[in-house]
Amino acid sequence: MSRSIAAGRQAVKIARCATLVLAATAAAACSRSDTPLSPHGFIGAELTTPVPKPGFVFTDSRGHPFRLDSATAGKVTLVFFGYTHCPDVCPIHMANLAAVLDKMPEEIQRQVTVVFITTDPQRDSLPVLNAWVHGFSPDFIGLTAPDSIVAASERMLELPPIEKSAVDSAGNYTVGHSAVVVAFTRDGLGRVEYPNGTRQRDWAHDLPLLVAWGS
Repeated sequence: MSRSIAAGRQAVKIARCATLVLAATAAAACSRSDTPLSPHGFIGAELTTPVPKPGFVFTDSRGHPFRLDSATAGKVTLVFFGYTHCPDVCPIHMANLAAVLDKMPEEIQRQVTVVFITTDPQRDSLPVLNAWVHGFSPDFIGLTAPDSIVAASERMLELPPIEKSAVDSAGNYTVGHSAVVVAFTRDGLGRVEYPNGTRQRDWAHDLPLLVAWGS
């Protein structure tokens, strides 16, 4: 199974860098390094206390119920909250993951699942979400749910809440959301976070470590 697209640059040096898209300058304040920084050699920011994968039922972009924890059980799961109208952070994260996974060995690819959860279900209808997510990779999963479920999931993962701007005269608005991808190892625990700006070579370094965790 092949995946496609490219982009991205930077890494993380602090224990956690959960920034909002509306405050993207905060991401630039995080210091960077080319050296693995976490206790277990991850370039991503390893969490001091792992967080469990949410067990809420979402709807996937094809309209089917999707319980996040059980549907992705036994796989490295990369969870990202964003929206299809996002001008920068969301497409860059998704493009980088697609490009890196396309170059990974098959044994790595089949053990990694990328899940995109929309923070803008009002505009991200199932057809819109399906086309956007699968424009990066046919294997990526797009999920939607009521605002309450999305918010509860973010609280479980200790991510900042969604912030929507005022609607302009044309009916447009932006959605502030966490800019990190949360990586869950195969035991269902979120152990590492990857902020906006994570480079493709950093993903290429960390993905095999995530897959090998606990084996």
